Amino acid sequence: MAQPTNTFDSYDSIGTKEDLSDVIYNISPTDTPFMQSIGRSKCTQTLHEWQTDSLAAHSADNKVIDGDDATNDAITATTRKTNRTQISDKVVVISGTQEVVNKAGRKSELAYQVAKAGKELKRDMEARLTSGQYMVTGTSSSARECSGAEAVIVTNKSHGSGSPATSGTADVVNGTQRVFTEAMLKTQMQNCFTQGGNPGMVMVGPFNKTKVSAFAGVATQYRDNQKVGQGVIIGAMDVYVSDFGTVKVIPNRFSQDRTAFVLDTDYWAVSYLRPFQVKPLSRTGDSEKRQMLVEYTLEYRNEASSGKIADLTTS
Repeated sequence: MAQPTNTFDSYDSIGTKEDLSDVIYNISPTDTPFMQSIGRSKCTQTLHEWQTDSLAAHSADNKVIDGDDATNDAITATTRKTNRTQISDKVVVISGTQEVVNKAGRKSELAYQVAKAGKELKRDMEARLTSGQYMVTGTSSSARECSGAEAVIVTNKSHGSGSPATSGTADVVNGTQRVFTEAMLKTQMQNCFTQGGNPGMVMVGPFNKTKVSAFAGVATQYRDNQKVGQGVIIGAMDVYVSDFGTVKVIPNRFSQDRTAFVLDTDYWAVSYLRPFQVKPLSRTGDSEKRQMLVEYTLEYRNEASSGKIADLTTS
Protein backbone atom coordinates (compact mmCIF):
# COMPACT_ATOMS: atom_id res chain seq x y z
CA MET A 1 0.00 0.00 0.00
CA ALA A 2 1.18 3.53 -0.79
CA GLN A 3 0.09 6.90 0.56
CA PRO A 4 -2.23 8.81 -1.81
CA THR A 5 -0.71 11.78 -3.66
CA ASN A 6 -0.68 15.13 -1.77
CA THR A 7 -1.62 13.55 1.55
CA PHE A 8 -0.76 15.98 4.34
CA ASP A 9 0.53 13.78 7.19
CA SER A 10 2.08 14.24 10.64
CA TYR A 11 5.55 14.51 9.14
CA ASP A 12 4.51 17.62 7.19
CA SER A 13 2.74 19.35 10.06
CA ILE A 14 4.37 22.37 11.67
CA GLY A 15 1.86 23.21 14.41
CA THR A 16 1.58 19.85 16.17
CA LYS A 17 1.39 20.39 19.90
CA GLU A 18 4.11 18.64 21.86
CA ASP A 19 3.15 15.75 24.14
CA LEU A 20 5.12 16.44 27.33
CA SER A 21 3.90 14.66 30.45
CA ASP A 22 2.97 16.92 33.36
CA VAL A 23 4.84 14.66 35.77
CA ILE A 24 8.58 14.75 36.59
CA TYR A 25 10.00 11.31 37.39
CA ASN A 26 12.93 11.36 39.82
CA ILE A 27 14.52 8.02 40.72
CA SER A 28 17.10 9.45 43.10
CA PRO A 29 16.64 7.82 46.55
CA THR A 30 15.73 10.02 49.50
CA ASP A 31 15.43 7.50 52.36
CA THR A 32 17.72 8.27 55.32
CA PRO A 33 17.43 5.23 57.64
CA PHE A 34 19.97 6.39 60.24
CA MET A 35 18.38 9.81 60.75
CA GLN A 36 14.90 8.31 60.70
CA SER A 37 15.75 5.67 63.32
CA ILE A 38 17.54 7.78 65.94
CA GLY A 39 16.29 10.49 68.28
CA ARG A 40 16.12 14.23 67.85
CA SER A 41 17.27 16.87 70.32
CA LYS A 42 18.10 20.58 70.51
CA CYS A 43 21.46 22.19 71.19
CA THR A 44 22.13 25.80 72.15
CA GLN A 45 25.82 26.23 71.30
CA THR A 46 28.10 25.34 68.41
CA LEU A 47 29.96 23.08 70.86
CA HIS A 48 27.34 20.59 72.00
CA GLU A 49 28.15 18.69 75.20
CA TRP A 50 26.56 15.90 77.23
CA GLN A 51 27.62 13.41 79.90
CA THR A 52 27.90 9.64 80.09
CA ASP A 53 28.15 7.39 83.10
CA SER A 54 28.32 3.70 83.98
CA LEU A 55 27.68 1.52 87.00
CA ALA A 56 30.46 -0.05 89.04
CA ALA A 57 31.43 -3.59 88.10
CA HIS A 58 29.07 -6.16 89.59
CA SER A 59 30.35 -8.45 92.32
CA ALA A 60 29.04 -11.72 93.70
CA ASP A 61 31.08 -11.04 96.89
CA ASN A 62 29.15 -7.96 98.01
CA LYS A 63 28.74 -8.93 101.67
CA VAL A 64 29.17 -7.17 105.00
CA ILE A 65 29.51 -8.36 108.58
CA ASP A 66 26.46 -8.03 110.79
CA GLY A 67 26.86 -4.79 112.77
CA ASP A 68 30.03 -3.72 110.95
CA ASP A 69 30.85 -0.04 110.20
CA ALA A 70 29.93 1.15 106.71
CA THR A 71 32.78 1.43 104.21
CA ASN A 72 32.71 4.22 101.66
CA ASP A 73 32.61 3.01 98.06
CA ALA A 74 34.66 4.75 95.37
CA ILE A 75 32.65 7.19 93.26
CA THR A 76 33.66 7.90 89.68
CA ALA A 77 32.88 11.15 87.91
CA THR A 78 30.76 11.33 84.79
CA THR A 79 32.46 11.60 81.39
CA ARG A 80 31.91 14.71 79.31
CA LYS A 81 31.39 14.20 75.57
CA THR A 82 31.37 16.85 72.83
CA ASN A 83 30.61 17.38 69.18
CA ARG A 84 30.64 20.44 66.94
CA THR A 85 27.67 21.66 64.96
CA GLN A 86 27.94 21.69 61.19
CA ILE A 87 26.16 24.04 58.82
CA SER A 88 24.93 22.58 55.54
CA ASP A 89 23.07 24.49 52.87
CA LYS A 90 21.72 24.54 49.34
CA VAL A 91 21.17 27.75 47.37
CA VAL A 92 18.84 28.01 44.37
CA VAL A 93 18.65 30.97 41.99
CA ILE A 94 15.72 31.22 39.56
CA SER A 95 15.37 33.90 36.92
CA GLY A 96 12.24 36.03 36.86
CA THR A 97 11.29 34.74 33.42
CA GLN A 98 11.67 31.07 34.35
CA GLU A 99 9.40 31.58 37.34
CA VAL A 100 6.48 32.95 35.30
CA VAL A 101 6.56 30.96 32.04
CA ASN A 102 4.35 27.87 31.67
CA LYS A 103 6.22 24.75 32.73
CA ALA A 104 5.47 21.04 32.66
CA GLY A 105 5.48 19.18 35.96
CA ARG A 106 5.53 22.21 38.29
CA LYS A 107 3.80 25.54 38.56
CA SER A 108 6.59 27.35 40.43
CA GLU A 109 10.19 26.65 39.50
CA LEU A 110 11.33 28.25 42.77
CA ALA A 111 9.12 26.05 44.95
CA TYR A 112 10.10 22.94 43.02
CA GLN A 113 13.84 23.60 43.33
CA VAL A 114 13.58 24.48 47.06
CA ALA A 115 11.76 21.21 47.74
CA LYS A 116 14.40 19.33 45.78
CA ALA A 117 17.16 21.07 47.76
CA GLY A 118 15.59 19.87 51.02
CA LYS A 119 15.82 16.25 49.90
CA GLU A 120 19.42 16.75 48.81
CA LEU A 121 20.32 18.26 52.20
CA LYS A 122 18.94 15.24 54.06
CA ARG A 123 21.06 12.93 51.91
CA ASP A 124 24.15 15.02 52.70
CA MET A 125 23.36 14.87 56.42
CA GLU A 126 22.88 11.10 56.34
CA ALA A 127 26.29 10.68 54.71
CA ARG A 128 27.97 12.94 57.28
CA LEU A 129 26.24 11.51 60.36
CA THR A 130 27.33 7.97 59.47
CA SER A 131 30.83 8.92 58.28
CA GLY A 132 34.24 8.25 59.74
CA GLN A 133 35.08 11.97 59.79
CA TYR A 134 35.96 13.58 63.11
CA MET A 135 34.80 17.01 64.24
CA VAL A 136 36.63 20.19 63.26
CA THR A 137 36.41 23.35 65.38
CA GLY A 138 36.47 25.66 62.38
CA THR A 139 37.75 29.21 61.97
CA SER A 140 36.66 32.38 60.22
CA SER A 141 38.03 30.85 57.01
CA SER A 142 37.14 27.16 57.43
CA ALA A 143 33.85 25.47 58.23
CA ARG A 144 32.94 23.67 61.45
CA GLU A 145 32.44 19.92 61.07
CA CYS A 146 30.68 17.35 63.23
CA SER A 147 31.90 13.84 64.00
CA GLY A 148 30.13 10.95 62.30
CA ALA A 149 29.10 7.67 63.90
CA GLU A 150 31.96 5.64 62.48
CA ALA A 151 34.49 8.09 63.92
CA VAL A 152 33.12 7.94 67.48
CA ILE A 153 32.46 4.21 67.91
CA VAL A 154 35.62 3.13 69.73
CA THR A 155 34.54 0.48 72.26
CA ASN A 156 33.05 -2.22 70.03
CA LYS A 157 34.87 -2.23 66.72
CA SER A 158 36.47 -4.45 64.13
CA HIS A 159 38.89 -3.21 61.47
CA GLY A 160 40.90 -4.78 58.69
CA SER A 161 44.66 -5.04 58.89
CA GLY A 162 46.58 -1.84 58.35
CA SER A 163 43.97 0.36 60.01
CA PRO A 164 45.06 1.94 63.29
CA ALA A 165 42.67 1.52 66.21
CA THR A 166 39.94 4.14 66.06
CA SER A 167 40.85 6.79 68.61
CA GLY A 168 37.65 8.79 68.65
CA THR A 169 39.81 11.88 68.19
CA ALA A 170 40.62 11.73 64.47
CA ASP A 171 39.24 10.62 61.11
CA VAL A 172 38.98 6.87 60.62
CA VAL A 173 41.77 5.40 58.47
CA ASN A 174 40.68 2.60 56.14
CA GLY A 175 42.40 -0.76 56.38
CA THR A 176 42.55 -3.86 54.19
CA GLN A 177 39.10 -4.97 53.10
CA ARG A 178 37.76 -8.41 54.06
CA VAL A 179 34.57 -10.36 53.43
CA PHE A 180 31.72 -9.74 55.89
CA THR A 181 31.05 -12.92 57.86
CA GLU A 182 28.40 -13.99 60.32
CA ALA A 183 31.12 -14.53 62.94
CA MET A 184 32.01 -10.82 62.74
CA LEU A 185 28.40 -9.84 63.33
CA LYS A 186 27.98 -12.25 66.24
CA THR A 187 31.14 -10.92 67.89
CA GLN A 188 29.94 -7.31 67.79
CA MET A 189 26.46 -8.28 68.96
CA GLN A 190 28.07 -9.96 71.95
CA ASN A 191 30.38 -7.01 72.60
CA CYS A 192 27.46 -4.57 72.61
CA PHE A 193 25.46 -6.80 74.94
CA THR A 194 28.40 -7.17 77.33
CA GLN A 195 28.78 -3.37 77.51
CA GLY A 196 25.09 -2.99 78.32
CA GLY A 197 23.65 -2.15 74.91
CA ASN A 198 20.64 -3.80 73.29
CA PRO A 199 21.10 -3.25 69.54
CA GLY A 200 17.96 -3.41 67.46
CA MET A 201 19.35 -2.51 64.04
CA VAL A 202 22.18 -3.61 61.78
CA MET A 203 22.83 -0.99 59.10
CA VAL A 204 24.82 -1.99 56.02
CA GLY A 205 25.47 -0.84 52.49
CA PRO A 206 23.72 -2.44 49.50
CA PHE A 207 26.45 -5.00 48.74
CA ASN A 208 26.82 -6.17 52.32
CA LYS A 209 23.04 -6.39 52.74
CA THR A 210 23.24 -9.33 50.34
CA LYS A 211 26.05 -10.82 52.43
CA VAL A 212 23.94 -10.71 55.60
CA SER A 213 21.03 -12.32 53.76
CA ALA A 214 23.28 -15.28 52.95
CA PHE A 215 24.36 -15.93 56.55
CA ALA A 216 23.83 -19.53 57.59
CA GLY A 217 21.93 -18.86 60.79
CA VAL A 218 18.89 -17.21 59.23
CA ALA A 219 16.19 -18.43 61.59
CA THR A 220 13.65 -15.87 60.39
CA GLN A 221 13.44 -17.39 56.91
CA TYR A 222 11.65 -20.37 58.46
CA ARG A 223 9.34 -18.18 60.54
CA ASP A 224 8.45 -15.94 57.60
CA ASN A 225 7.70 -18.92 55.37
CA GLN A 226 4.81 -19.83 57.63
CA LYS A 227 3.08 -16.57 56.75
CA VAL A 228 3.44 -16.45 52.98
CA GLY A 229 2.24 -19.90 51.92
CA GLN A 230 3.30 -22.30 49.19
CA GLY A 231 4.98 -21.11 46.03
CA VAL A 232 6.60 -18.00 47.52
CA ILE A 233 10.41 -17.78 47.64
CA ILE A 234 11.97 -15.48 50.20
CA GLY A 235 15.16 -14.03 48.74
CA ALA A 236 15.94 -11.40 51.33
CA MET A 237 16.25 -11.24 55.09
CA ASP A 238 15.14 -8.19 56.99
CA VAL A 239 15.45 -9.67 60.50
CA TYR A 240 18.40 -11.47 62.07
CA VAL A 241 17.94 -13.48 65.25
CA SER A 242 21.13 -13.63 67.33
CA ASP A 243 21.98 -15.04 70.73
CA PHE A 244 21.69 -11.51 72.07
CA GLY A 245 18.45 -10.36 70.51
CA THR A 246 16.64 -9.81 67.24
CA VAL A 247 17.83 -7.02 64.96
CA LYS A 248 16.43 -5.47 61.80
CA VAL A 249 18.88 -5.45 58.90
CA ILE A 250 18.55 -2.11 57.08
CA PRO A 251 20.40 -1.15 53.87
CA ASN A 252 21.67 2.41 53.65
CA ARG A 253 22.61 4.00 50.32
CA PHE A 254 24.51 6.89 51.88
CA SER A 255 26.68 5.29 54.58
CA GLN A 256 29.97 3.66 53.61
CA ASP A 257 29.24 0.28 52.02
CA ARG A 258 32.49 -0.96 53.57
CA THR A 259 31.19 -0.43 57.13
CA ALA A 260 28.42 -2.30 58.96
CA PHE A 261 26.88 -0.75 62.07
CA VAL A 262 25.31 -2.60 64.99
CA LEU A 263 23.13 0.09 66.56
CA ASP A 264 21.22 0.64 69.77
CA THR A 265 19.32 3.63 68.39
CA ASP A 266 18.19 4.78 71.85
CA TYR A 267 21.69 6.18 72.39
CA TRP A 268 21.95 8.29 69.23
CA ALA A 269 20.29 11.54 68.19
CA VAL A 270 20.53 14.38 65.70
CA SER A 271 20.82 17.60 67.69
CA TYR A 272 19.71 20.79 65.90
CA LEU A 273 21.00 24.25 66.65
CA ARG A 274 19.02 25.57 63.68
CA PRO A 275 16.42 23.25 62.13
CA PHE A 276 15.71 23.29 58.39
CA GLN A 277 14.85 26.79 57.25
CA VAL A 278 14.49 28.66 53.97
CA LYS A 279 15.77 32.22 53.77
CA PRO A 280 15.38 34.69 50.90
CA LEU A 281 18.71 36.19 49.82
CA SER A 282 19.08 39.76 48.62
CA ARG A 283 18.21 40.32 44.99
CA THR A 284 21.03 41.50 42.76
CA GLY A 285 19.05 41.49 39.53
CA ASP A 286 16.18 39.75 37.77
CA SER A 287 16.24 36.56 39.83
CA GLU A 288 14.96 35.08 43.08
CA LYS A 289 17.46 33.51 45.50
CA ARG A 290 16.68 31.11 48.32
CA GLN A 291 19.03 29.48 50.80
CA MET A 292 17.92 26.30 52.55
CA LEU A 293 20.06 25.85 55.66
CA VAL A 294 20.37 23.51 58.64
CA GLU A 295 22.85 23.46 61.56
CA TYR A 296 23.14 20.16 63.37
CA THR A 297 25.42 17.68 65.11
CA LEU A 298 25.47 14.02 66.11
CA GLU A 299 24.74 13.30 69.76
CA TYR A 300 26.33 9.94 70.53
CA ARG A 301 24.84 9.52 73.96
CA ASN A 302 26.84 6.40 74.73
CA GLU A 303 28.78 4.88 71.86
CA ALA A 304 29.53 1.68 73.83
CA SER A 305 25.92 0.64 73.23
CA SER A 306 26.72 0.09 69.55
CA GLY A 307 29.44 -1.39 67.36
CA LYS A 308 30.92 -1.31 63.89
CA ILE A 309 32.57 -3.72 61.48
CA ALA A 310 34.75 -1.74 59.11
CA ASP A 311 36.84 -2.46 56.02
CA LEU A 312 34.39 -4.85 54.37
CA THR A 313 34.53 -5.80 50.71
CA THR A 314 32.06 -4.00 48.45
CA SER A 315 32.14 -6.11 45.31
